[in-house]
Amino acid sequence: MSENASMDNRSQTYTHWGAYEIEVADDRIVAVHGDANDPDPSPIGQSLCDAVDHRSRIERPMVRRGWLENGPSSRQGRGAEPFVAVPWDEALDLAAQELDRVAAAHGNGAIFGGSYGWASAGRFHHSQSQLHRFLNHHGGYSYSVNSYSTAAAQVIIPHVFGTPFLHMMDSMTVWPVIAEHGELVVMFGGMPLKNAQVNSGGIGRHTARDWQKRARGNGVEFVNIGPLASDAADFLEAQWLAVRPGTDTALMLGLAHTLFIEGLHDEAFLASHCVGFERFLPYLLGDGAAKDADWAAGITGIAADDIRELARRMAGSRTLITLAWSLQRGDHGEQPYWMAATLAAMLGQIGLPGGGIGYGYAAEASMGNPVKRLSGLSLPQGDNPVAEFIPVARIADMLLNPGGAFDYNGRHLHYPDIRLVYWCGGNPFHHHQDLNRLVEAWKSPETIIVHEPWWTATARHADIVLPATTTLERNDIGRASNDDHIFAMHRALTPRGEARDDYHIFSGLASRLGFHDGFTEGRDEAGWLRHLYDVFRQRVSEQRIELPEFDDFWRDGHIALPLADEGRVIFEDFRRDPAAHPLETPSGRIEIYSDTIGGFAYDDCAGHAMWMEPAEWLGRAGDYPLHLVSNQPTSRLHSQMDCGATSMAQKVAGREAAMIHPHDAAARGINDGDVVRLFNDRGACLAGARVTAEVMAGAVVLPTGAWYDPEAPAGLDRHGNPNVLTLDKGTSRLAQGSSAHTTLVEIEKFMGDPPRVEAFDPPETVEL
Repeated sequence: MSENASMDNRSQTYTHWGAYEIEVADDRIVAVHGDANDPDPSPIGQSLCDAVDHRSRIERPMVRRGWLENGPSSRQGRGAEPFVAVPWDEALDLAAQELDRVAAAHGNGAIFGGSYGWASAGRFHHSQSQLHRFLNHHGGYSYSVNSYSTAAAQVIIPHVFGTPFLHMMDSMTVWPVIAEHGELVVMFGGMPLKNAQVNSGGIGRHTARDWQKRARGNGVEFVNIGPLASDAADFLEAQWLAVRPGTDTALMLGLAHTLFIEGLHDEAFLASHCVGFERFLPYLLGDGAAKDADWAAGITGIAADDIRELARRMAGSRTLITLAWSLQRGDHGEQPYWMAATLAAMLGQIGLPGGGIGYGYAAEASMGNPVKRLSGLSLPQGDNPVAEFIPVARIADMLLNPGGAFDYNGRHLHYPDIRLVYWCGGNPFHHHQDLNRLVEAWKSPETIIVHEPWWTATARHADIVLPATTTLERNDIGRASNDDHIFAMHRALTPRGEARDDYHIFSGLASRLGFHDGFTEGRDEAGWLRHLYDVFRQRVSEQRIELPEFDDFWRDGHIALPLADEGRVIFEDFRRDPAAHPLETPSGRIEIYSDTIGGFAYDDCAGHAMWMEPAEWLGRAGDYPLHLVSNQPTSRLHSQMDCGATSMAQKVAGREAAMIHPHDAAARGINDGDVVRLFNDRGACLAGARVTAEVMAGAVVLPTGAWYDPEAPAGLDRHGNPNVLTLDKGTSRLAQGSSAHTTLVEIEKFMGDPPRVEAFDPPETVEL
């Protein structure tokens, strides 16, 4: 295995957005080529060219001046004070001393292990695994559960279908079956191909576009329900129903009411495969108001006749109901996922080829791909003796309310008292909501340690910043459990500045803390790669999958695994014989009513799906008459490489583009290309206007991921980060997920000379 990058070569790498060949000359990237076997490579990879050597790279270990001089008492200066460069040994000594001090004084539960697993597609240099393995050797840490992407779904789906949500996604009906047997696909939230560029753990071949084209070519019809016409590809020729954001549950209820009143529901399926429909029915038919099409029209903005027509069309076709992940990222986000299951059960097509329900088609590249799941090839993390945890989107609540009580999935818990945050991989100043609130919460811990290649907002708000290598500056193995490829990730470049990989950093800390041998097990990078591969090779051989020796794999660079699964239909066995193949719910059936959830007695999540008015929506707009849709960007993965060429090419006036309907733009004197200000009571940001009829009137779209760039701490964001505006509220007491899509704003043309974007400039550094 090569330890040094060649001065002139081509190297293969693997990312969450695909495999690439990296062309290098004189230790610089000169070109990025999509993998020859990928039919639809993502342009995100082109950002590697300039991001690796961007001015925002962190070249040396840095310590915030106030913390270096005064310790934790200086934490009010985070995000505003300059940094001091220190030698690696000093930085590691400071970090090790803080870890030991906090653990001794407050217990390991006072250490929060913050990470979000998108940092690298490599299985060894996987930041989350490295951090958790290290902290477990140190005695444990408080942690988070679920994800910002799917938190509400991860909690509600096991109650309804009895299976973990992530496993359900790997079991969804595959595209070849939909293309052959399907007749109608009703897409709540669309099926945007931009999201299918990426896949957690990586993707060898992008096939979502081809599968959608094949389905349409076979006559499958599509309906796109959501605020964006472009959430369905043009070639799908989809009917667009521009529903008010956050009202999908009401629309589903209107559809369900029509099915029942007109006798179009499947009584036999509801009786044989479901429980609780009779307890849901009184709510549907009355309980204050019948949830008929006229009722739904008043909430959703969709004409009652269109709702009735769609219900009849669904009942008369082999219909697949799909939901984007975005639907459950709103106030009461559990409800649309539960109500969609109820609606699909009423149609009676769950378990039939091309019918039923699916969550997240095109949310990631692997969704619906005809590939069997094969887990493994991961760094062992060990056991965490600390029991304290939080739902992932409640980090600001935790930091602001140490010891405070909260409910989660039937449990009554308390927030840990966090004194030290260790963040390695991920950017909470991208993922989290209400960033001005997070800025205040971020001042609470005594010490914050961050590994980062670039000066993101998370690094700028840290005390000890340790420069980390990028994927191209180390060797690794790329492998996603829901992909049928393994890639050797050859180091293409020498590490920039004094950057070290996470394993090197943690090994140095482990030496200082007394558990170096346990953490490393005597292996360097090359030893671990060989070991992880050999363990995986042995395990899959028991499933009659034969892999080559490690040296042959490393030389050849790529393996295609025999994991084809072209006939998969979700819940097929359960449909055929529910007694022989029961679900893992308390009843063994689909739970339209859940006694478990009903027993929690939550006022914001009852025993069956229902419409609950969001905290903010267009039905009660007030001073802020536009609904903000902060969707996933086209030009990057979350906030990764926002400074790169692909992301920068889609900026408007150097800022993130905000899409606004021509009617709303004209009413505000906004023209295409103007710098605009979006604002509400939580904050304000600048963006570049893109006037387009792709977005419905009454909504404005500002994608996530622009690096947070306030004029001053908690000030106007200059770059277009929508999370200065979004609502930091749990979806409900059940899941406590993100409610980012429950946000109202106003927008106006920015008058005068707009301030310069400084997000990519390094912070001030000083010498002591």
